[in-house]
Amino acid sequence: MRVLGIDPGLTRCGVGIIDVNDRRQSVFVYVNVIETPTDAPLDMRLLMLEEAIQEIVTNFQPDAVAVERVFSQHNVRTAMSTAQASAIALLVASKNGIEVSMYTPTEVKAAVTGSGRANKAQVTAMVTKILKLQDAPKPADAADALALALCHSWRGIGQTRIAQAINQLKAVSS
Repeated sequence: MRVLGIDPGLTRCGVGIIDVNDRRQSVFVYVNVIETPTDAPLDMRLLMLEEAIQEIVTNFQPDAVAVERVFSQHNVRTAMSTAQASAIALLVASKNGIEVSMYTPTEVKAAVTGSGRANKAQVTAMVTKILKLQDAPKPADAADALALALCHSWRGIGQTRIAQAINQLKAVSS
């Protein structure tokens, strides 16, 4: 199974892809950070983000998408732009018939490090170790995207397989 993790952001959106086998062992495939210019109009930034995520989906054909759930923040402007980027990720996944799961930052940290209170350095260190990477993914948005994919591979993979089986049954019966 191939999982695309997305750490949504309008200025920087982390994307990471892993392959997971039946024993839930993960192998690194791809990581990047999509950036949009802060001086561009909002509609153009959203379009750039949508096109970049669509290109990744087209090129890598993920079976599942894991997106960080927007949580309450004191900075409304930051929360709004994160929510807009999340909506783009959800839209692209839906347009491509890919199941989406959402995880809170605490769930991701707990899955990857064992502690929901882990800091960014600890998450990055564990992602690097788990995926046997030579270098730590940078910036933190890249590591967070891979952490989301890992979280889904350990916590949500059963849901994805059930959804795939249902889709196969629907295709056969039509």
